[in-house]
Amino acid sequence: MYQRIRDLREDHDMTQADVATALHCSQQAYSNYELGQRDIPSDVLIALAELHKTNVDYILGITQVKTYYKKLR
Repeated sequence: MYQRIRDLREDHDMTQADVATALHCSQQAYSNYELGQRDIPSDVLIALAELHKTNVDYILGITQVKTYYKKLR
């Protein structure tokens, strides 16, 4: 999972600081997510999926399918 969020970030040409800003957290907190030093809270996981236009199952490594599920709100 941690490699996936790094790969998604790099695929979108974003820095850790860019993603941290989008997630409303510090760059250090986001870095800890990528390094696996800190568990990713479910709300942050959902925000990452929305940011990268993918789904939580892909980030978690459950599927190889990157299909994005749009919010129903």
